Amino acid sequence: MKLILMAYCVFMLCGASAIAQKQVRGKVKDSAGKPVESANVSLKDAGGDIIKFTKTDKNGGYSLAIAENNNSLSIEATCIGYKKISVTLTDLDKNYDMVLEQSEMMLKEVKIKYRPVLTLKGDTLSYRTADFAGNQDRSIGDVLKKMPGIAVDDNGKISYNGKAISNFYIDGDNLLDDRYNIASRSIPHGVVDQVQVIQKDQPIKMLRKNNTSDNVALNLVIKDEAKLRVLGEATTGLGTPDKFNEDGTAILLNKKVKFINNIAGNNIGIDPGTDLVSHNAAAAGGYLLSAGAAGNPPLPQNRYLFNDAGLINLNNLVNLNKDLQLKANVAYLYDERHQQSQKLTENFLPGQTIDYTELQNNAINLQRLRTQLNFLENADQVYFNDTFLLDYDPVKTTSAIINNNSPASQLLSQQTLTISNVLRGIVKLRSGHIVNLSSTLSSTRRPESLMVTPGLDSAIFNNNTPYAGINQYVKLPTWYAGNAAFIRFDKDKFTQSYSAGFDLQHQQLNSSLYRVENDQTTEPVTPGKVNDLNWLKTKFYTGGNYTFTNDNITADLNLPLSFNRINYKDGTNALDESLQKLFFDPSLSFIYRANVQNKITVSYAFTNGLGNINNVYRGAILVNYLSLFTNNALLSSTNTQTMAAGYNFTNIAQLLFINVAAGYSDVAANTISSTIFNSNIQQHLVLSLPNHNHSLTLGANASKYLFDLETTVNGGINYTQGWSELLQNNQLFHSNMQTMTYTAGIIGKLIQFINWSYNLNYSVAGNKTENSPATNTSQLRQRSTLSFTTLKNVYVNVSGDYLYTRQPGQEDLKYLFADMNINFRLLKLKTDIMFSVTNLANIKTFTAIGLTANSLTIGTYNIPGRVAMLRGTFNF
Repeated sequence: MKLILMAYCVFMLCGASAIAQKQVRGKVKDSAGKPVESANVSLKDAGGDIIKFTKTDKNGGYSLAIAENNNSLSIEATCIGYKKISVTLTDLDKNYDMVLEQSEMMLKEVKIKYRPVLTLKGDTLSYRTADFAGNQDRSIGDVLKKMPGIAVDDNGKISYNGKAISNFYIDGDNLLDDRYNIASRSIPHGVVDQVQVIQKDQPIKMLRKNNTSDNVALNLVIKDEAKLRVLGEATTGLGTPDKFNEDGTAILLNKKVKFINNIAGNNIGIDPGTDLVSHNAAAAGGYLLSAGAAGNPPLPQNRYLFNDAGLINLNNLVNLNKDLQLKANVAYLYDERHQQSQKLTENFLPGQTIDYTELQNNAINLQRLRTQLNFLENADQVYFNDTFLLDYDPVKTTSAIINNNSPASQLLSQQTLTISNVLRGIVKLRSGHIVNLSSTLSSTRRPESLMVTPGLDSAIFNNNTPYAGINQYVKLPTWYAGNAAFIRFDKDKFTQSYSAGFDLQHQQLNSSLYRVENDQTTEPVTPGKVNDLNWLKTKFYTGGNYTFTNDNITADLNLPLSFNRINYKDGTNALDESLQKLFFDPSLSFIYRANVQNKITVSYAFTNGLGNINNVYRGAILVNYLSLFTNNALLSSTNTQTMAAGYNFTNIAQLLFINVAAGYSDVAANTISSTIFNSNIQQHLVLSLPNHNHSLTLGANASKYLFDLETTVNGGINYTQGWSELLQNNQLFHSNMQTMTYTAGIIGKLIQFINWSYNLNYSVAGNKTENSPATNTSQLRQRSTLSFTTLKNVYVNVSGDYLYTRQPGQEDLKYLFADMNINFRLLKLKTDIMFSVTNLANIKTFTAIGLTANSLTIGTYNIPGRVAMLRGTFNF
């Protein structure tokens, strides 16, 4: 009770108070007494800022909620063809009817255009799709890029005013979770009536009272006529040299049944696996082994990818009634890829620089089978959600390598099989209190093997005697169980909840390193190259969460407490350790919404962290042909403090969106990763040594629709700086890395029959290590597209990407990629015939410069040359 009282007092000191609400109502008529429909009615404060905004209905009526103690307010009504009228509010109990007088228009001098209008209802902002769609736009994703305030990055991730969306709904149903790329690229924009931005997304019905969510979601409102039939599109294409592209999609989006089912295949650099990308999921634990340092160039994927891929992606949802839902998402991906690259890496140490030159030719075969089944009951008094997942991902990589002039070959085989079930239930008691129970079970198998020939560094692995090869084997089965319960109490504007639960994780790391002798016999590489590590982690936790919310303020205080116990032992390496830690991880966030236009966010969090099994194994593991990893420290632990602040400005009437953000983090760790650079191999060792890493981020971004030009413009400036401590070749030193990035973009009409889009990204990066010279690089990226309507239903697109990189002491890098396509639209046949050519200049190699805390990399990549394609797309 004392804790509750203290939290309540904090919120009272912040000025939080429940405010009674009134409704300002009235009608808008013309001088003849007829109602004026769709007139804009704005509620303004004494400074003239818009607090709330609505439009009149067909009877000219309007209604706006207002805080009872607000003073010096006025109501303003505007409509095209009428004079503006403004009335000061004096009595909240009476209706405010307004009469608009017609205004004279000199038609010879004034050109009247339809202006896109955004509507706000509660926390939902609505864009009318037709206001932003153009003749050449095909999918809703094409139109989203034109909407001010909404951004779509190269990977398909969608953000609103600087914040990534939490969910992508289709008429209120979550068909795809956060794997929504297939929806944004395949749903025709013509079937979408509105795009809604839900600014306080809370998908669970019973938690919407005292809604404290700060998540943002997108909802597509489908036109009624489009719900009555199956929509579809089938594309087939052939090109040179030996290229193909096949894609077929069937879509049904009615109230009871929704599906988006797709089958696709190509070898033109389009990765169908991007439709399976989860945009919001936290990165899961990855593999211990890797193919090496090849990586991908900093280009759009279709410009560098050599692939031969196919995907079957089935997404089906059935609403049994308004509260019950069944959903199945099943996908299978098969992909063969090829990579050729050369990379020079310069590692800057105090007083010296160590170089590595690598050439890689990789053949990659990856597959993915994903099955997710979901049953959902989402009612006002009960919530039940059960999700079953099966994920199988086998990957095989064959590499031909030259490392510092030493040739080698490498075969890497990896598999992941995950089976899990997540169950969550919420019920509302008669008292109004809410009880939440959840349970998670998961099992993962992840075997890996790495084979390298000829044998690597004989001084390390075979007492200076040459040998034929080396094989690394790793198994890491993982079992996890988690159970939790919490109860929530709502009273007026104040919510408190209390939770308790436990997590259990068990892992078994088995690894062995074998040497292949010249007579092809094998024997273990000993000592210190074997692991048989048993890991058991248990966590018991409890905590309280206290939230106050009203129309203007949301204040949240979270006070979690956890007891962590970890036991790990390995008899082969004389390792037997246990650790017990009690953690308190408080966090506080405060959101102030002055009005519809202005929002301020401030937050602070203190987080304790513990390492994982990868930090404690003692037997060395050969991660790839270049890297040998081991540990010589107790389990790592971290203390992280993060502070963030943000400001969002939204002017709905002017279609102007601005966001400003700042963040700072300080990470204190008890271990550090040490690297020893040898001539042909790097040895990585985790050691006990306290150290700090700091980072600072600052950013400001804006988006605006220019009504007269029918164009959306955006721009931003972002700055990051990081300070870290590094231990390399037994030398401890500090590193400072900073980056400044400028962005600008425009998309809209150049003239009546020409559309134009342009994006600019200019970045300057620099790093500085002790007793070493500073290193700086700058890069300019420009992308532009001109879209012409030449004849009726004949469209031409010409686009180009220009990249310019400067690094002192190196030759400047300049690239211009140009593409073009001609699209013939046969309306009666519902068919498009498109001829396209990509990479007109036939560029086949690309060089990029990368900068990290204390290293510089120069990579040269083989990329596909010119590709010509003829495609036919039929819509049904």
